Amino acid sequence: MPTYISGFELAKRAGVKKAIAAAVDGVALDLSGVFPEDSPAEFITADHPLALEIVRHTTSHIMAQAVKELWPETKVAIGPVIENGFYYDFLLDHQITPADFEKIEGKMRGIMAADLKILREVLPKESAVRMFADMSEFFKVELMENLDAAEVSVYRHEDQFVDLCRGPHLPKTGMASRHFKIMKVAGAYWRGDSKREMLQRLYATSWFTKEDLENHLHNLEEAEKRDHRRIAREMDLFHMQEEAVGSVFWHPKGWVMYNALRDYIRKCIQKDGYVEVCTPQMIDKSLWEASGHWDKYRENMFIAESEDRVLAIKPMNCPGAIQIFKQGVKSYRDLPLRMAEFGCCHRNESSGSLYGVMRLRGFTQDDAHIFCTPEQINGETKKFCRLLTKIYKDLGFESFSVKFSDRPEKRTGSDEIWDLAEDLLQKATVESGLEFSINKGEGAFYGPKLEFVLKDKLNRDWQCGTLQVDFQMPEKLGAVYTGEDGERRHPIMIHRAVLGSLERFIGILLENYAGRVPLWLSPVQILFATITNDHDDYATKIYHEFIRHGLRAELDLRSEKISYKIRAGILEKIPIVAVVGAKEVQDNSLSLRYLDGSQEILSAKDALETLMVKCQPPQA
Repeated sequence: MPTYISGFELAKRAGVKKAIAAAVDGVALDLSGVFPEDSPAEFITADHPLALEIVRHTTSHIMAQAVKELWPETKVAIGPVIENGFYYDFLLDHQITPADFEKIEGKMRGIMAADLKILREVLPKESAVRMFADMSEFFKVELMENLDAAEVSVYRHEDQFVDLCRGPHLPKTGMASRHFKIMKVAGAYWRGDSKREMLQRLYATSWFTKEDLENHLHNLEEAEKRDHRRIAREMDLFHMQEEAVGSVFWHPKGWVMYNALRDYIRKCIQKDGYVEVCTPQMIDKSLWEASGHWDKYRENMFIAESEDRVLAIKPMNCPGAIQIFKQGVKSYRDLPLRMAEFGCCHRNESSGSLYGVMRLRGFTQDDAHIFCTPEQINGETKKFCRLLTKIYKDLGFESFSVKFSDRPEKRTGSDEIWDLAEDLLQKATVESGLEFSINKGEGAFYGPKLEFVLKDKLNRDWQCGTLQVDFQMPEKLGAVYTGEDGERRHPIMIHRAVLGSLERFIGILLENYAGRVPLWLSPVQILFATITNDHDDYATKIYHEFIRHGLRAELDLRSEKISYKIRAGILEKIPIVAVVGAKEVQDNSLSLRYLDGSQEILSAKDALETLMVKCQPPQA
């Protein structure tokens, strides 16, 4: 019979002096828990990937304690870790403002200085419900009433604070990092329901070192400067308004950029063996019922009625692609069939979750569906990974990470089918030479998927590309082909996208490049600006020559100082301003000023030839 000892003792025996938690099979656990003496526990120290999450979660509880000590009537809701920090939701009469942040932070430092022991208790759910009910913590009571569990865990900061939590936490409040900062306060409905209580949400961040905190704050300042909505206004790309919530009004310059990106993707996929299709925007609910979307996705679909029929505006393109596949007789010789669509989709996202072009209700996917045999999954996955790697590199992203998302709790299909799909996709990913992490339970309801995550110049992650293996929808919707043995079989469908959504990817590009996008994507590639109106004729002649050769040019003949015109071009992120004065007219030349501050003088002929090369999109 195994002997159990505490995590503290286990760490001591292993000679790990600065452990803050332990991990068994990748799951983080408190050191106060007990482990078998021969446990294969991995000890979590500051350099472990899970360490900062544990520190931040403990700090969120410290923040909750601080708020309750300052305003005792406070009711606490939830306080999870999020990317780069954490938040906690509170209900209290006092309206928290930024002027309160320093006071809350001071109280938090006092709690850390007290070095309170953090104790975990496992209680019968009924006992915990009574305890929190006696404290009038009704949010905690509601959370537990919705839990299908006989026991729950709570964490105490000695006798000063108690909270419902799964953990894990640091052993003491004094082990939390002092390098933290409360960032903002916002409103949030309890459980996201606009009919429930409006809570006050405090957002904060925490890091191991002062340098890391300062770098994060610097990146936030830089991110604000790079906000794609601000840049879009400066460059006159698009706008959004209340009459069309979650949709984009593309201006001429923004539509130029949109089409340049789409045309580049189109050339890449055509070269890679795709055919392009287009499917209807509104489809009868019977098709969505047959595909499984009506049951799994109904709340996110926009519905319309006509002539006693219920129609749905498509939230995704896959059922439509299958209808095209079903037209005519298909043979194994026709596979793989790569069917691409720049499909406009609409999803009923809550208004509170919308954010510029990063989160929309109406958007266009660079979608494709590959119909293939099980034996072709490997080759098609590797082929797609090569295409995606090339496109990301062309767009300025040299590296990306990959997440493998396996079966979710709510899914269709047998475990045998899921076993096969996950095994085939994982094997293909390994053979593609891509390292990946497991994203447990985050697959689509019909199959496992890969998620491709870009990292931008501010070190932020953006999940963009996806690949999903689907054994089920073609069968549900009656797609068949004739196998080599003459038998009728259902094809496998691979759903895949590189950018994810064109609108969102343009937002990512604008923020990554701070608006200074590659020359081939720029809505205006060169601005001709005259020093005086005496030079207008020459500038106009050269401008028309550039336009005739397919370059995107603008002409500024306003009676303004040349410095004003140059500043206007810089604000609009125009890559090149060609200054035209008396010397340029005399020499038949152009004085070129680039956004990076460099300058050069070229003959008009050389400038045209140089730009015609530089403005070309990457080769497909």
